Amino acid sequence: MDVFPDFGGVGGTHDLRAVIGALLTFVLIIAVLMLIVCGVTWAIATANGHHQTATKARAGAWTALGAAVLAGGGVAWMNWLLSLGSTL
Repeated sequence: MDVFPDFGGVGGTHDLRAVIGALLTFVLIIAVLMLIVCGVTWAIATANGHHQTATKARAGAWTALGAAVLAGGGVAWMNWLLSLGSTL
Protein backbone atom coordinates (compact mmCIF):
# COMPACT_ATOMS: atom_id res chain seq x y z
CA MET A 1 0.00 0.00 0.00
CA ASP A 2 1.50 3.34 -1.06
CA VAL A 3 -0.21 6.08 0.95
CA PHE A 4 1.74 9.28 1.50
CA PRO A 5 0.68 12.76 2.61
CA ASP A 6 0.21 15.44 -0.04
CA PHE A 7 2.68 18.17 0.93
CA GLY A 8 1.44 20.44 -1.84
CA GLY A 9 -2.14 20.31 -0.55
CA VAL A 10 -1.78 23.35 1.68
CA GLY A 11 -0.63 26.36 -0.25
CA GLY A 12 0.36 29.80 0.83
CA THR A 13 3.29 29.02 3.10
CA HIS A 14 5.49 31.42 1.14
CA ASP A 15 2.91 34.19 1.48
CA LEU A 16 2.50 33.43 5.18
CA ARG A 17 6.26 33.56 5.67
CA ALA A 18 6.48 36.93 3.90
CA VAL A 19 3.58 38.52 5.80
CA ILE A 20 4.68 37.35 9.26
CA GLY A 21 8.30 38.24 8.54
CA ALA A 22 7.27 41.76 7.49
CA LEU A 23 5.12 42.23 10.60
CA LEU A 24 7.85 40.98 12.92
CA THR A 25 10.37 43.27 11.21
CA PHE A 26 8.02 46.22 11.77
CA VAL A 27 7.66 45.28 15.45
CA LEU A 28 11.44 44.92 15.77
CA ILE A 29 12.06 48.38 14.33
CA ILE A 30 9.47 49.99 16.63
CA ALA A 31 10.87 48.14 19.67
CA VAL A 32 14.42 49.32 18.95
CA LEU A 33 13.22 52.90 18.50
CA MET A 34 11.32 52.72 21.79
CA LEU A 35 14.42 51.29 23.47
CA ILE A 36 16.40 54.32 22.31
CA VAL A 37 13.71 56.78 23.45
CA CYS A 38 13.33 55.11 26.85
CA GLY A 39 17.09 54.94 27.33
CA VAL A 40 17.51 58.65 26.62
CA THR A 41 14.56 59.50 28.88
CA TRP A 42 15.97 57.29 31.63
CA ALA A 43 19.37 58.99 31.42
CA ILE A 44 17.97 62.53 31.40
CA ALA A 45 15.50 61.84 34.22
CA THR A 46 18.19 60.24 36.37
CA ALA A 47 20.60 63.12 35.78
CA ASN A 48 17.97 65.69 36.76
CA GLY A 49 16.72 63.85 39.83
CA HIS A 50 13.29 62.83 38.53
CA HIS A 51 13.24 59.37 40.06
CA GLN A 52 9.63 58.51 39.22
CA THR A 53 10.16 59.31 35.54
CA ALA A 54 13.44 57.39 35.55
CA THR A 55 11.69 54.35 37.02
CA LYS A 56 8.99 54.44 34.34
CA ALA A 57 11.56 54.93 31.59
CA ARG A 58 13.58 51.99 32.94
CA ALA A 59 10.48 49.77 32.86
CA GLY A 60 9.80 50.93 29.30
CA ALA A 61 13.36 50.17 28.27
CA TRP A 62 13.17 46.63 29.69
CA THR A 63 9.80 46.09 28.00
CA ALA A 64 11.14 47.34 24.65
CA LEU A 65 14.18 45.11 25.02
CA GLY A 66 11.95 42.11 25.67
CA ALA A 67 9.79 42.95 22.65
CA ALA A 68 12.88 43.28 20.45
CA VAL A 69 14.19 39.91 21.61
CA LEU A 70 10.83 38.22 21.05
CA ALA A 71 10.36 39.80 17.62
CA GLY A 72 13.89 38.89 16.53
CA GLY A 73 13.53 35.35 17.81
CA GLY A 74 10.02 35.10 16.38
CA VAL A 75 11.28 35.16 12.80
CA ALA A 76 13.71 32.33 13.46
CA TRP A 77 11.06 30.35 15.35
CA MET A 78 8.49 30.79 12.56
CA ASN A 79 11.00 29.70 9.89
CA TRP A 80 11.92 26.66 11.96
CA LEU A 81 8.25 25.69 12.43
CA LEU A 82 7.51 26.09 8.71
CA SER A 83 10.50 23.96 7.75
CA LEU A 84 9.56 21.36 10.36
CA GLY A 85 5.98 21.27 9.09
CA SER A 86 7.10 20.63 5.52
CA THR A 87 9.10 17.57 6.62
CA LEU A 88 6.21 15.90 8.47
